[in-house]
Amino acid sequence: MATDMGDSKDISHGKVRIDGESLTLEDVLRVAREGAQVELAPAAKERMASSRESLEKLVTDGRVIYAVNTGVGELVDVRVPPEDLKQLQVNLLRSHACGVGDRYPAEVVRAMMVLRANALAKGYSGVRPEVANMLVRMLNAGVHPAIPRQGSVGASGDLVMLAHLGLAMIGEGEADSGKGFEPGARALGRKKMRPLVLEPKEAISIINGTQAMGAVGTLAAKDAALLADNAQIAAALSLEALKGTASAFDPRVSKVRPHKGQVRAAENMVALLRGSEIMVSHHDCPKIQDAYTLRCIPQVIGASLEAIWYAQSVLETEINSATDNPLFFPEDGAAISGGNFHGQPVALAMDFMGLAAHELGSFSERRTARLVDDKLSGLPAFLTRHGGLSSGLMVPQYVAASIVSENKVLVHPASADSIPTSANQEDHNSMGTIAAWKARQIVENARRVVAIEMITAVQGLDFIHLSSSAPVEKIKGLLRKKVPPIEEDRSLSSDIEAVAEMMAKGVFVKAARDACAFQQT
Repeated sequence: MATDMGDSKDISHGKVRIDGESLTLEDVLRVAREGAQVELAPAAKERMASSRESLEKLVTDGRVIYAVNTGVGELVDVRVPPEDLKQLQVNLLRSHACGVGDRYPAEVVRAMMVLRANALAKGYSGVRPEVANMLVRMLNAGVHPAIPRQGSVGASGDLVMLAHLGLAMIGEGEADSGKGFEPGARALGRKKMRPLVLEPKEAISIINGTQAMGAVGTLAAKDAALLADNAQIAAALSLEALKGTASAFDPRVSKVRPHKGQVRAAENMVALLRGSEIMVSHHDCPKIQDAYTLRCIPQVIGASLEAIWYAQSVLETEINSATDNPLFFPEDGAAISGGNFHGQPVALAMDFMGLAAHELGSFSERRTARLVDDKLSGLPAFLTRHGGLSSGLMVPQYVAASIVSENKVLVHPASADSIPTSANQEDHNSMGTIAAWKARQIVENARRVVAIEMITAVQGLDFIHLSSSAPVEKIKGLLRKKVPPIEEDRSLSSDIEAVAEMMAKGVFVKAARDACAFQQT
């Protein structure tokens, strides 16, 4: 759900303190989408200063340290003389800032900025506190660098994206401070800010990290969790419209197969359906069991819930990690070249989460298809009273099928597709940034599929002259405020988008929580 934050200073909702240790996914969401102000914890400033002192001592003692007084990548063995070290910083940003394609939306850029500041705040990067503080000041002033979306292979970090971020920090590249994109120095100047002058090691500490994939992934994970909640609500609507049975959600069933996601989804279905006249009306129905898309709601949606939870747990660790190279440990004066910039943990999690989100959409589309098929639903064909003259909800199911098919292409794992770079010095890359963006697309696509199911299920309920449960009736009423009953054929594009937007804003989930013991992901 991309948003244009504009000048975030005008819409602050309380400060988020970053210390390198305790940033939450909700904190990132507040900064990215709500424009929350940010501040550096005093302890973080002290750690950064101590780490910087450690680095400077090593340089003074004549130590050769990667990217401090050497080239980078395959040029690691090239020693850079002291008089060129500051120019090296500028060169690193300029040379790496070669991304292409559409720019990231403001919410992603803001998330990237707070994540990079938080990683530096851990105090192992060897940078001055001024570097992290510059990111904080830009965030609070609403200065958003122009960052192209394509160019990262997800190891040695998101070098390309973060280099564009760094260029704006030093007054180069482009940024938007509320007047549209313009040269970085001009955007900073509008907010009375001077460009940052980098010291040795600081450029590599800006560009060496997983903050692009982390930013996209964090926002996508929150959206995926909301999608899963809406998918459960849509499933309850469809179950009512199709006169399915809630018996498969009996807690005894999940007790003997106690996957946490299955248990949660079963409990939610029971809560959403409790008190339904429709459920009571067919207790003695001769049909023994429902189709899988009704009977197996806890098992299928529950599995996606667990995949999303896993992705969230990976991101919670990643966003509070030091991910550049080399790292400095002031307690013993060590400088260690490692691989914390490698995005493999995030890449695998994003591929997994994308698959989980796709399954929510795929599962949903099958219920939509069942709802419009009179031979399966017992309802009028395509949910119209004027079949033939009117097509009713025939074609929205086509749209859902198309989107699901598109997602089937997108679920190819990006992490399986490594390509070496830097003359084989960097010979395995994660493609985690591609995986994260792909997951974001899948979630947005699946949201529209579930929106189509909601519209279709509510139309089906209009043909049933019994009351649904209180939660279902409340959700139906909310949807009907945006989408009137389809009495005559009309274009439904705007209706689908309106319901998808309501889903993204949590309208239906809040209603479910207010009406029953619905447990949000």
